[in-house]
Amino acid sequence: MTCELCGKEAKGCRPAIIDGVKMMLCPDCIKHGEGIKEIRTPTTSQRKITASHSKKSQFKDIYKNIEKELVSNWSEKIKNARLKKGLTREKLGFNIGERTVTISKIENGDLRPSDKIVAKLEKELEIKLMEEIKPIYTPSGQSNRGMTLGDFIKHE
Repeated sequence: MTCELCGKEAKGCRPAIIDGVKMMLCPDCIKHGEGIKEIRTPTTSQRKITASHSKKSQFKDIYKNIEKELVSNWSEKIKNARLKKGLTREKLGFNIGERTVTISKIENGDLRPSDKIVAKLEKELEIKLMEEIKPIYTPSGQSNRGMTLGDFIKHE
């Protein structure tokens, strides 16, 4: 079994709680958490439900296919473009089918615009609010296992 803190393969992994999170820890890392003494084993009916459910819900990385993200200074960029075009918040809202309050909150940075609103603003104000995501190097201890909490802490 793999330790969820350090990522090592260890035979004696046991459940423990670290900062309110239940994790499987190796004997070396168990000292960092509070061990759980009672482990309930599921009944046969619970095992069947879990087994059939696990086939349906495979881990899906929702961030894998995202290629663009909102620029960091989006609120300023929207406000400056609106002013440059000589539009009021009311007129801009009318043109893109959004309420004036929504435009105001977006310009103040209090509300992140949805992708749908971003597309409308880009078209109306003739600006680019989305940028390509640049790959970020994330070190991992071993190439075949991915990054663990321990790896993250070591590299901070």
